[in-house]
Amino acid sequence: MKNKYNDLIRGLTDRELLFHLYMTQIILITISIILGILLFDHFSFLRYFRLNDIRIVNIGLPAGILVVIVDITLMKWLPSSFYDDGGLNERIFKNKNILQIIWIAALVAFSEELLFRGIIQTKIGLIFASVIFAVIHYRYLFNWYLFFNIVLLSFFIGFIYEWTNNFAVTIVMHFVIDFLLGMYIKIRQKKYDEWEGDAP
Repeated sequence: MKNKYNDLIRGLTDRELLFHLYMTQIILITISIILGILLFDHFSFLRYFRLNDIRIVNIGLPAGILVVIVDITLMKWLPSSFYDDGGLNERIFKNKNILQIIWIAALVAFSEELLFRGIIQTKIGLIFASVIFAVIHYRYLFNWYLFFNIVLLSFFIGFIYEWTNNFAVTIVMHFVIDFLLGMYIKIRQKKYDEWEGDAP
């Protein structure tokens, strides 16, 4: 199953990968709208989205940075196989400019946090939302470490939402994680390409 998935990823062009990424986010937003209509009166879950909350800056921002620092530190210590997702993240970010990385990170953060924290966690709680969030990241199911990692991350983001009651905080946290890791992948790839160019 893992080999079939990796072959599928390798068979897609970068443009096709990006198309699938965008379609996935549109599907998540569509599901959010449908569930928002079915499960809440007048989209009442939106009261848990507040932009005038200082915790966006003093909790969401540092929590996202902390996750990235821990993740990059572990990437340096652990075998590369622990972070093998079939090359999807590298394919998505390595050739993008900073504005494209900002856009991708913002879209993913908004669509996933709207659904998993704003709607699912608000309605059925932290545990179910976190498990569904982890399972929806299908590619991580083939790597025990990445799956364990995404489960922990999901519970951590869910805890931040429980603490702040504001999924604007978790959107910013999620954005910071995806943006900084996207930039890390881009910079690492650029250094590797330069090293390859200098090699005799």
